[in-house]
Amino acid sequence: VQLQASGGGLVQAGGSLRLSCAASGRTLGSYTLGWFRQAPGKEREFVGGINWRLGKCLADSVQDRFTISRDNNKNTVYLQMNSLKPEDTGVYYCAAKEGSCYPPYHYWGQGTLVTVSS
Repeated sequence: VQLQASGGGLVQAGGSLRLSCAASGRTLGSYTLGWFRQAPGKEREFVGGINWRLGKCLADSVQDRFTISRDNNKNTVYLQMNSLKPEDTGVYYCAAKEGSCYPPYHYWGQGTLVTVSS
């Protein structure tokens, strides 16, 4: 499974960004696609995941501001991030797995940098 993330950038606090992750390599309809992030000096943390049959999940820290969705026809997962805060700054990674939306994930793409200025 190959994963290609895009959509990162610099945004002011309170702004929005939408990240995309295009997946390829296998029949991905049954796979869960998800997002993680890693802030400077911190460990990578789970943001959210979505499986078209099993549903979606989001971390408590973002569930009132972020939305995760997927387009199976395009094998793409999206992370809509609203009301961004400086603490949302980090490298965002897309990932894939079989099964539920919760970690661990087994396939990883490269990251895309999100910087939220105060």
